[in-house]
Amino acid sequence: MKDLIKYFLKMFNYIKTLLLLLIFSTLNSGLLIAANKDSFNNNWKFIREQAPLSFKIEEVIANNFNDDNWEKVRLPHSAKLEPLPVNNQWQGISWYRKGFEIPASAVDKQLLIEFEAAMNFTQIWINGSLIKEHQGGYLPIVVDITNLVKTKGENTIVVRLDNSDNEVTGPKPLKRLDFNMYGGLYRNAWLISKNKLHITHPILQNKVAGGGIFVTYPLATEEKAIVSVQTHINNLDNTTQLHVVQEILKGKKVIAKVKSEKFTLLKGKGHTLKQDLSIKKPNLWSLDHPNLYALVTKIYKGKEVVDKETTTIGIRRMEFKGTSFYLNGKETFLRGVNRHQEYPFIGYALSDNAQIRDAIKIKQAGFDYVRLSHYPQSPAFMDACDSLGLVVLDAILGWQYYNPSDDFRNQMFNASRDLIRRDRNHACVMAWEVSLNETQMPLEFREKLSAVAHEEYPGDQCFTAGWMAEGWDIYLQARQHRILHKNSGHVEKPYLVSEYGDWEYYSNNAGLNQDKMSKDLRFKTSSRQLREFGEKRLLQQVTNVQEAHNDNLNTSAFADSYWVMYDYTRGYHPDIESSGLMDIFRLPKWGYYFYQSQRSPTKMYLAMVKIGSYWQKDSPLNLRVFSNCDEVKLYLNNTLIGTQKPDENTVSTNLNHPPFTFKIDAFEEGTLKAVGYIKGKEITSDIVRTPKQPKAVKITIDKSSVALASNVNDVVFVYFSIEDENGTLVADYAQKINLELHGDIELMNVGEVKAEAGIGTALIKINSLEKGFSIEANTADNLHGSYEFGAL
Repeated sequence: MKDLIKYFLKMFNYIKTLLLLLIFSTLNSGLLIAANKDSFNNNWKFIREQAPLSFKIEEVIANNFNDDNWEKVRLPHSAKLEPLPVNNQWQGISWYRKGFEIPASAVDKQLLIEFEAAMNFTQIWINGSLIKEHQGGYLPIVVDITNLVKTKGENTIVVRLDNSDNEVTGPKPLKRLDFNMYGGLYRNAWLISKNKLHITHPILQNKVAGGGIFVTYPLATEEKAIVSVQTHINNLDNTTQLHVVQEILKGKKVIAKVKSEKFTLLKGKGHTLKQDLSIKKPNLWSLDHPNLYALVTKIYKGKEVVDKETTTIGIRRMEFKGTSFYLNGKETFLRGVNRHQEYPFIGYALSDNAQIRDAIKIKQAGFDYVRLSHYPQSPAFMDACDSLGLVVLDAILGWQYYNPSDDFRNQMFNASRDLIRRDRNHACVMAWEVSLNETQMPLEFREKLSAVAHEEYPGDQCFTAGWMAEGWDIYLQARQHRILHKNSGHVEKPYLVSEYGDWEYYSNNAGLNQDKMSKDLRFKTSSRQLREFGEKRLLQQVTNVQEAHNDNLNTSAFADSYWVMYDYTRGYHPDIESSGLMDIFRLPKWGYYFYQSQRSPTKMYLAMVKIGSYWQKDSPLNLRVFSNCDEVKLYLNNTLIGTQKPDENTVSTNLNHPPFTFKIDAFEEGTLKAVGYIKGKEITSDIVRTPKQPKAVKITIDKSSVALASNVNDVVFVYFSIEDENGTLVADYAQKINLELHGDIELMNVGEVKAEAGIGTALIKINSLEKGFSIEANTADNLHGSYEFGAL
């Protein structure tokens, strides 16, 4: 039997779209990147507040405060490592301090500090002066420190964070929340220096449908595209004459260029300039071909370039005709999934590389769309979606909580504006979920949220989405609510099944007769299945998702999004929410392969076949094979069991590629081989073997085609597969695995590393790769494995 991990990693090589990461690595971020934007992640000191306090606020914000006993950290950083499951997530006050000097090159310039996110109520001091208070833990905080810092000598920044329950930001209290919000400065921080004459920052400028660079596409066809660029410029210097040049690059080649007339900008004034560029026969951005360009904006003062920013853009047009979704004029159904952004132990503090690896797994699983539930996610994840052709439903924070206060309502309006200002240039964004998920809201509030989005993104390419039918352009409805309300799923406006496949099988009030089951049976037949629960229950998850996805295709929905891609922890519950197609360690369950099989083979996406069995004594004899081939032959010990077409039953009527079910009379130890055929030609195959006694530990690092990175807090999963003498996974192994780490790496696990369904997982943080590292694994029954990563 093929090792599950070996197969999983092999599948990455099948997806040619991963080559698009070369584009991702050579182009700048979809978030506007200036040439003078430097990392501000290093050399922080950190402490969590504990009673009684050992310091006063006026002391800790002073430049001469002694923080020698604080922990040295680098961002991204989590306020506390948490165990699995997270039974009582830490909430409280945490502090970050950092001394920094202004480089000589930044003297006499505008200086900004940007935090990509900070959880949740933030206060910032520079050299003892409070300069910012910010509510909300998922969107950027940008502060202008120009007049507060010394250009010679050390400056001090102090950040106080409070991740306690918050009535202004919501959602409902953690003890009743379905996910954890964690804490800390968990994304990147940047120090930005600008000439006095500069392109503004859209978050700092706070200008409706303005600030920074805003790119739209009045025309986008295969024959011609018009790229409309709106640039906002501020002049903090003397009155001056300037002009603006826009260039669009494909690779290193300039394919379009426009130069403005010279104009005069008075001191202390701003100006918005609109310029159009025309491209003949553009390479449009699409699901299978997510073509990206670099837009370079240059501000000239005479012959001198005084500011330059590069924006990654993808030329495309999205529209609805009736209830159908069209991308570049082609009707498209979006098969998707929901994603929570957490990792085990470190919470939200993922490296950019980890964010990219998550996006790759979603695309590779057969999805073309991801709903960001239920909050704004990392800029790095958004960039990866641009590069991979993953359409995104972009959301503000919200889950079962509404506060009628002005503070709360204004917070939601402001969050909607900041979300759009941050993400408006991303090709991947289909719509803005400016809505509070599963929350009863007044109609006027819903309409105001939608109006805010349309104000920030004028034109016919802005679509809003929300949880109730009235108020937004797109109606989001979870499948369990459609079942409960006995709706047909055919509505007059664009309709999206926002969640499905989990709650309708789990709850005793979700409309599928679970109330007639015992609690134990209801759990066994739900979609919430850990890998350790075994083959029968993992296949039950597949049955559920197949039935639900097939049923969604009976509605007028233009898209659906399974709940959920990855297992995650819950604020209110001691157990991991395990309806993920991959577990919290990003190991696939068989539901993952069901979705992968729904993507038809093309030159870009190869044919696949996967046997849904470990083929051991207690394995189900109704054996399922997941494949996008026309026909599958199954062999047992080289004897043909049968040749079959895809299943034909009530849960397969609408599927692209139903599974293949083979009925085997009796278990026989040995080798199963499934061979996939297309138009009578053998295309691909899969093999599983009955496992023998465990002999060794195989160590695999989940790079997901993204190289390990040094000095950026890169985090990566390391898998310890228990194998027999033939390299077959021993899926019933569940013992502790002892580790020895050598090199500048850290084990982030809280608690022991233990095999689950034959595989143990460690989360490793990479500090430095300069001298390489090695990992040794041993078990009490004398199994051993080793891995070595050479010095760079």
